[in-house]
This record gives sequence, structure tokens and C-alpha cells, in this order.
Amino acid sequence: MKLITGASRGIGKFLLEHYADKGEKVSGTYHSTTPETKLLPFLKQLDVSDYRQVENWVNEACQGEDKIELINCAGNNYNAFAHKADMEQWDRVIRVNLIGSFNAIKAVLPVMREKGYGRIINFASIVAQKGIVGTSAYAASKAGLWGMTKSIAAENARKGITINNLNLGYFNIGMITEVPDDMLAMIKKGIPNGDLGNPVNIINAVNFLINSDYINGTSLDINGGLY
Repeated sequence: MKLITGASRGIGKFLLEHYADKGEKVSGTYHSTTPETKLLPFLKQLDVSDYRQVENWVNEACQGEDKIELINCAGNNYNAFAHKADMEQWDRVIRVNLIGSFNAIKAVLPVMREKGYGRIINFASIVAQKGIVGTSAYAASKAGLWGMTKSIAAENARKGITINNLNLGYFNIGMITEVPDDMLAMIKKGIPNGDLGNPVNIINAVNFLINSDYINGTSLDINGGLY
């Protein structure tokens, strides 16, 4: 069973559709984005920052399943210079991107530990590595995943559970659609590969981590050579 948070749009939706089309068992979440009708049977509406809602979803989806794979895609963004930031919006990014990921992990770990198997994949970002103006909330939320992942990996490695991050660069999917054309041109110019990434590379990386039992507590950069 693949559990995918933030699965009604962007990368989460892309992954949910891919695995559903392959006939795999999938269960995803959405919050405020109205999903396509065809996806509704696979989705549950909830707020990932609310642990009880997440716990109920995980317990329901995992019932009777032996192999659980959690992919944390739920994300929120807010851009502002730090000295001008609205604290409610800044805090919301942390609560969705970092705490929301932890909520799903905490809820699923008991099942994984009992079954002796688990794969957890979090989506981090190049933004946390480069120091981009106006992204303090988003960068902090993604950088927080790195330390959290190392700690959880150490706690659960002997239970057959791995947890890793994918540090994504700029892909032709998801939040990139909100970037103005002039800024998008500058982004492409700075990528050694010369263009946005094809999302199929994300699927390849997710499958690689799912099939690897000795890659644990680490972060894999997928960014076309951008540093």
C-alpha cells in the first residue's frame, strides 16, 4: 500500500495516478484543492497538520496491509522577506511541510514496526540548499526534514524501515507553474542541464529508494546539476 499525502495536485497527484494506473494499492490525502472526480475513490480530505486526522486515515488505509510505503508530498508555500513576514502564514508553512510530514510518519511507524517493513520518502528541495530570497519559511520547513530523517532512520533501521529525502530541483510540475515567465527563464538558465526536469525522474527515484534496503537516513539530490 502506497500512502501519498498531498495527492490532489502536482507531484503527489502525478505519483498517485502513476501507481493507481499500474494497479497498485494507493491512498492519498487532499486538503483544499478539489480533486478530479476519477481520483476521489483514492483520496481522503484532511489537514496533515492535525495529527488525529492523519492517524485516522493511516489506520484505515493500512488495515490488513503488510507492506506500507509512505510518500510525503503535501506542501505549502509562502514568500516574503523575513522582516516583513506574516507570522500566521510563515507558521502555516512549517505546520504543513514539516509537522505534517512528521504526523504521517508518526502515525505509520507502529504499523511498519509491527510488520518489519516500511519505506518513507519525504520531498525536500533545492530551495533549502541555495539561500533564495523570500523563502525563509519554505527553506526552513524543508531543511528540517534532513535532521528529522536521520534521527528516525537511526531509531527504526533494525525494523526493516528506511526513511530518505528527495531534494528536488525545478521540475515541469507542481509549484513551478506559479513562477512568472521572466523568473522561469532565469531559473532555466542556471540549470546545467538547461531545462526543467521531467517528472518521470521523480518516479525513478522513488522506485529506487523503495527497492533499496541499505539507503537510509540520507538525501538524494535530483536537480539537473544545480548547486
